[in-house]
Amino acid sequence: MKILIKDELLSGKSVFETEIDFASETVTVKDVISERVKKEVADYNNRLPEYFNGLVEPLDAEKTLNGYKLKSKKVIDAEKQIYIALDAFQKNGFFVLVDNHQADSQEEQIVLKATTTISFVKLTPLVGG
Repeated sequence: MKILIKDELLSGKSVFETEIDFASETVTVKDVISERVKKEVADYNNRLPEYFNGLVEPLDAEKTLNGYKLKSKKVIDAEKQIYIALDAFQKNGFFVLVDNHQADSQEEQIVLKATTTISFVKLTPLVGG
């Protein structure tokens, strides 16, 4: 099932959108975060563009208007990025809204519907690996 994933500012303005395909209709917040990061890293690693746009800032990268610019083009480690993202969620570095309901824990169950929208609201820059 394809679900719309958005990044939003605190004001509610959407600044990024993508769709992620989930195999199951019931997932956890941890699953959503992990799948999102895996997709972003795979998209980047397959093309190695100049800028990485994702939830977690890779190590050895500089924040720019166009995204994160890595000092040298290299493959990003998805597992490291997932670990950093899950840790940041625990530390309130960002929060996750599921149809405008704030998720409280990584283990919270989400029943996905075709109309489900999941929004990520970053509170602080997230630096990963």
